[in-house]
Amino acid sequence: MTSDSLAPAPFGRVLTAMVTPFAADGSVDLEATARVATHLADHGHDGVVVSGTTGESPTTSTEEDGRILRAVVDAVGDRVKVVAGVGTNNTAHSVELAEQAFKIGAHGALLVTPYYNKPTQEGLAAHFEAVADASALPVMLYDIPGRTGLQISEDTYRRVARHERIVAVKDAVGDLYRGVRIMQETGLAFYSGDDVLNLAWLTHGGSGIVSVVGHVAGDQYAAMVRAVEAGDLAGALDVYRRLVPVVDAIMNKAPGAMMAKAAMELLGVIPNRNVRLPLVPADDALVAHLRAELAAAGLLEETRA
Repeated sequence: MTSDSLAPAPFGRVLTAMVTPFAADGSVDLEATARVATHLADHGHDGVVVSGTTGESPTTSTEEDGRILRAVVDAVGDRVKVVAGVGTNNTAHSVELAEQAFKIGAHGALLVTPYYNKPTQEGLAAHFEAVADASALPVMLYDIPGRTGLQISEDTYRRVARHERIVAVKDAVGDLYRGVRIMQETGLAFYSGDDVLNLAWLTHGGSGIVSVVGHVAGDQYAAMVRAVEAGDLAGALDVYRRLVPVVDAIMNKAPGAMMAKAAMELLGVIPNRNVRLPLVPADDALVAHLRAELAAAGLLEETRA
């Protein structure tokens, strides 16, 4: 492989869907938000996603989303791509969020499939096109049927890929064969939306990753990407294997937003692990297990250094 062996990456190679820190009174902690973004930019990232699932976007208002995004753009917008989560199950609301994100200075928009109302594929395509029409931002679709109850069909991908601003997909379907076929037919850039499959997507034509574990392993994921680019699959696999216990601790014991906040607290990036209901903070047993896995992987000392 050559250094340009990976597919084009319109939003960068290593992104994390960042947490939204909250103060003791439940309000958004904008200073801590900026610290999280700076931490990611300092550790291997060339992009961040703001107000996604891990950012607890179902619990934040449009006004809060704007303040969160502005804090991140101000902190790191000259260093990394800032992608604003604008996906809801209300097209008009998503249009409003996309317009706001463009005005604030985001570099792109993440648009998840509408959840709960389960539109037809025709409605789904119309939703995507309406939001993409709302601003000049390039759009990354987010296909995660395990959360939304809806999967984007291959026909829908072929249709919406004709829109000049729909350029990428964050895939949490996990069907590599299907993804390769869609990439070949549409030219859409695919990003891994599941830390378990980060290496698999990179070796199947993916452009990069949108991680949660990247909160603590950005440098490691950047090294994995470089190894794949250089054709060093053994080196990439070594990085992947060393992170397996950390991925398990963050992604498989409780919702990622809870565990990523606990990790950020352990690393001293944010002052607490507060979340908004219906989530509750990770309990002491979960945090103890996470601390042990981060320490075993060398991530606590390494990230604090």
